[in-house]
Amino acid sequence: MNRRAIVIAMAVVCLVVTGVGGKQRQGAQAVPILPKPDRVTADIQKGIERHIEGQTRLGGGYFNLPFKDKELRLKLVRVHTEYLSKLGPRRYFACVDLVDVSGDVYDVDFFLAGDPAAMKVTETTVHKINGQPFYAWEQKSDGTWRRIPMKKAAIGHLGVIKDRDEFEFFYRAKLPRITGTARMWLPLAATDSFQTVEIKSITAPGKQRILQEREHANKVLFLELGAADSGKTVEIRYQVKRLEKAAYAAPTPDQGKYLKPESLVPADENIRRIAAEVVKGKKGDLVRARALYDHIIDRMRYAKAGQGWGKGDAVYACNARTGNCTDFHSYFVALARAVGIPARFAIGAAIPSERNNGGVDGYHCWAEFYAEGKWWPVDISEGDKYTSLATYYFGHHPANRLEFSRGRDLMVEPGPASGPINFLAYPVLEVGGKPVKAAVEFSFSRRGRWG
Repeated sequence: MNRRAIVIAMAVVCLVVTGVGGKQRQGAQAVPILPKPDRVTADIQKGIERHIEGQTRLGGGYFNLPFKDKELRLKLVRVHTEYLSKLGPRRYFACVDLVDVSGDVYDVDFFLAGDPAAMKVTETTVHKINGQPFYAWEQKSDGTWRRIPMKKAAIGHLGVIKDRDEFEFFYRAKLPRITGTARMWLPLAATDSFQTVEIKSITAPGKQRILQEREHANKVLFLELGAADSGKTVEIRYQVKRLEKAAYAAPTPDQGKYLKPESLVPADENIRRIAAEVVKGKKGDLVRARALYDHIIDRMRYAKAGQGWGKGDAVYACNARTGNCTDFHSYFVALARAVGIPARFAIGAAIPSERNNGGVDGYHCWAEFYAEGKWWPVDISEGDKYTSLATYYFGHHPANRLEFSRGRDLMVEPGPASGPINFLAYPVLEVGGKPVKAAVEFSFSRRGRWG
């Protein structure tokens, strides 16, 4: 059975595992109804981390979880803090990524009950493997939630809002301890043909300037900071109206700009060889681009594991055959350019379609290529996760998106001591000229749709 067939077969399974050592039950009969979450609390994170740590000690260093006909040996990757929810009196929900010894990443949903300091896990549900779901969530008109099997999931359950969308978006970054002086660069989303962006407020410490990145016309918020700014929060609040993006007419682009190599998207000989093999016998850039798109879905596995993922390194993606959205799309851009198809990279956030407020799961990126007088949007990592949407994502980006910036190797003045910015979604922070991470949190509130 080939990989695409395996994905399709997986997609129709709704697997529920009750407890760490409980029996597996097939079908939708065990589906719970979830009240609408009322807040996110650090107590839930502590509770689920305490549970996983305890089970890991009992499991000899692994969180052991029965799955189908085997037992997974898992290690904690991260707790999805944007989804931690209090469901009702003494009832909670947590979503966690765990990696198996095989390298596969499992997204697991946990339900907990009890007092905040002593909550216990009551149900453990395997939701996704390497980003590909076994079920989807459906929100009812009364605000409650229900799990539904993938074979019954509509496009709106899978992250897509068509036509148009409108929402508030909050970009927050918390500064770490600063010794001496520091500088920070953050993206400022801007209006274009597909999104209308109003910056409602910028709350930030230090000295502020807005820089212009000329190659791709990005706007960048630049902060000069000191020790007194340690622990402070930067917040940018946007009001956004966004249109669904399909292929759109444009003049022939600058071939040098969209065919030239970049630091992590080089003119690699192996990539050129693979691209030539994939498009051999194919006529027309649109057909050739689709062949490259399908090649990546068949070749790569969505996984945030191992060393090197998440940098948008095309060579890494080609060799490792795994990665996240940055790796998928960097590989596509490299392949397209290798056969003379102009291509470009963009990054921002995907806004949840199944709910109207709450956290956003980090950044998301995508790409576009030029063929037949048009720019064609693609989202290969989402097409890989949701096989039923692979055709949609070749030529479309849904309305529930916000683009922060375009391009790679971004140069601004003043710029980081480390050189051009690889891509700009999370802040670039340097303390004393050395890179330091800032904690980032995205959230949104949808207050209606256009029309």
